[in-house]
Amino acid sequence: MNKELLEALDILEKEKEISKETLFEAIETSLLTACKNHFGKADNVTVEVNRETCDFKVLAKKEVVEEVEDDCLQISVEDAQKYKKNAQVGDEVDIEIKSKEFGRIATQNAKNVILQKIREEERSVIYNQYYEKEKDVVTGIVQRYIGRNMSINLGKADALLNESEQVKGEHFRPTERIKVYILEVRNTPKGPRILVSRSHPDLVKRLFESEVAEIADGTVEIKSIAREAGSRSKIAVWSKNPNVDPVGACVGMNGARVNSIVEELRGEKIDIINWDENPGNFIQNALSPAKIVAVFADPDEKTAKVVVPDYQLSLAIGKEGQNARLAAKLTGYKIDIKSETQAKDAEGFRLEDYLDDEYEDGYDEDGYDEESYEDESYDEEAYADGESYDEETYADGESYGEEAYEDGEEAYDEASYDESQGEE
Repeated sequence: MNKELLEALDILEKEKEISKETLFEAIETSLLTACKNHFGKADNVTVEVNRETCDFKVLAKKEVVEEVEDDCLQISVEDAQKYKKNAQVGDEVDIEIKSKEFGRIATQNAKNVILQKIREEERSVIYNQYYEKEKDVVTGIVQRYIGRNMSINLGKADALLNESEQVKGEHFRPTERIKVYILEVRNTPKGPRILVSRSHPDLVKRLFESEVAEIADGTVEIKSIAREAGSRSKIAVWSKNPNVDPVGACVGMNGARVNSIVEELRGEKIDIINWDENPGNFIQNALSPAKIVAVFADPDEKTAKVVVPDYQLSLAIGKEGQNARLAAKLTGYKIDIKSETQAKDAEGFRLEDYLDDEYEDGYDEDGYDEESYEDESYDEEAYADGESYDEETYADGESYGEEAYEDGEEAYDEASYDESQGEE
């Protein structure tokens, strides 16, 4: 039994995750290569390796002839009878070749064949391992900056975080642990090339799947997500079980679940809203925390007209239009937001055509009475001061962020946002 070889194969199988059968095949190929280098040809050579004991034999099949013309393929009757007593002309005899007789060059070539096979299999194993994790989140360690790009060590391979996939404002130190989203895994001659991202919307989705058990088991589903990396994200969730509150499940006890995700995203605000199959209700939820007077959605044109109270216009639009832009990306609708005053002044516009039944009692000729919103509306002072949300503010369970929404610095007379504007 070749114990040293057996132990070496066991170690390679455990450390490199390369199967023993592959290594046995590499040994057989290397011995055939050595024979070819030593004798000039190896067409009649076979290698037998015992899988249990690791003992191996190299046999050359030679034809018995009266006069030898090719030493590699033929053998004389006299020499053949040393291996087979009754050998006659025309018979074939298996002659064992001692590998110790190989020259230095042949031995070195055999070694290189084995090493090359091990490297190829190692690259293949790593590629398959990370290819299975494509479109998933993994934890890596920051290695170094390569220009403006970043090298991330994922354990058995290094990944590249391009500048375009980084979040503006995020800075990491070497040896710092971060979570990244695997965009693509390519197989190259130099090994797998792994591209990762910190700005992809699915990073937020995968983090919620790993943090929220209800999402992992399928009870709660993330219907859509819109993200402006480093600033704010909106996700729409829906529950298959009417007894499970999808928003509450994602927020967790005292915000524990969403807080861990916000911390991983370095303080990025996250709004969690209820998904609704009714486009009007969905758009209304998406524009939270702003209160909506009326929504008229056209599913065919994918457009929506939204009317908000005058004092809620800047809140609905958001700072630099962010709230409306994210709502448009989340819903897939082009959203036109108007205040009540702007809507009444618009040509051919009748507010009554847009009113929902729940708002009719609060409407009079002079517009909406602010008192009718008193019990339902979000506290403007809480948002103006930029305080974190509390349980009272979050009573409706529609939005969340470490900092509350701030009113936009400038009021907009009219704003239309669609997905293409959101991407810009």
